[in-house]
Amino acid sequence: MVGDVSAAPTSGPHVVCHLDRLLDARGMTLVELSEQVGVTVVNLSVLKNNRAKAIRFSTLVAICGALGCDVGDLLEVTTEAAEAAGPGTDG
Repeated sequence: MVGDVSAAPTSGPHVVCHLDRLLDARGMTLVELSEQVGVTVVNLSVLKNNRAKAIRFSTLVAICGALGCDVGDLLEVTTEAAEAAGPGTDG
């Protein structure tokens, strides 16, 4: 389901992924995470760049387990349009 891609919403509440921050904080690459969780680098990149439309609970659990974080550390619901722009934004 991570591969289901659509344009990020431009207004209203939406989910923002902080995978880039979590990877940076842990000195981990997408390739390393991919190997640990069994999800392709392409699908992790879709998630990291806030282009994912959906994600399986099992994938969330695997990612959070590998990163040693909670789902709330990885995903955030926001109404700020700037957050949908992608990685590197602080909010």
